[in-house]
Amino acid sequence: MRISQSCAECLYKRQKNKTDNTEYLAEIKSLLDNRKGIDTSPYMVYLFNKVHVRYFGKGADYSVIKKQYNDLVLAMEDSLRHEINSAEEPLAKAMMMSRAGNYIDFGAMNSVDRDEFLSLFSNTEMREDDRKTYESFLRECTDAKTFLLICDNCGEIVLDKLMLEQLKLRFPHLTVRAMVRGDDVLNDATAEDAKYVGLDAEAEIISNGEAVAGTIYEMLPDEAKNVLDHSDVILAKGQGNYESLSGQGRHIFYEFLCKCELFTSRFNVPKLTGIFIEEK
Repeated sequence: MRISQSCAECLYKRQKNKTDNTEYLAEIKSLLDNRKGIDTSPYMVYLFNKVHVRYFGKGADYSVIKKQYNDLVLAMEDSLRHEINSAEEPLAKAMMMSRAGNYIDFGAMNSVDRDEFLSLFSNTEMREDDRKTYESFLRECTDAKTFLLICDNCGEIVLDKLMLEQLKLRFPHLTVRAMVRGDDVLNDATAEDAKYVGLDAEAEIISNGEAVAGTIYEMLPDEAKNVLDHSDVILAKGQGNYESLSGQGRHIFYEFLCKCELFTSRFNVPKLTGIFIEEK
């Protein structure tokens, strides 16, 4: 997904809000001004972080926040599982809850509010456009052998786990893998986080190899490239994965909330609208 001028301006503004160091900001501006057409926002932020380390050392530590939101959703796990199991279509319910979890994003959101997050669970029914994508998703899973979930944020991965539970109940023939970030970046989920919430009980955990908040094929280790290339069904969560994977000719299902102007404009929806789409 190409970086628009408004997106570039937003990326720069976020860095400017961190510091008034003119030399640092000049390097950031140079990276943006000289970006390639194939560069995506997750890749630019990855480059920014490299520059940030040179000037200021390691960036903000999100370990406390990650644990806080993992623990918050883990505390909800039993009641959410009961609600899912009681639903007419448990997998559909679990997928909508998993999408609601995409709210917990300290990269795209100016602020993450616990109460606003919890309010999203008051309506986890599929819209008509969701259902059309869901029916295609079910058809693909019926004939598939392998399934890849590309994860996004902590807290959200607890809901991803509940979704995978239902996926495996409905399609027990699937071999399921989950791709996470290779190192700490914002509040995105790593292998350590996945194991903490028990996601590894539902899927083989694969690393994207880098501290990058997206899935950039050229940066993936060979194992992750092989899994991405040969998975029959792929579900990618979050804006960063959409930005870095869409438009590459891959057949991927995407789930996320629209959390910034780039996405609300692209899909012509209000902020925090959930999106479930298929790209062939």
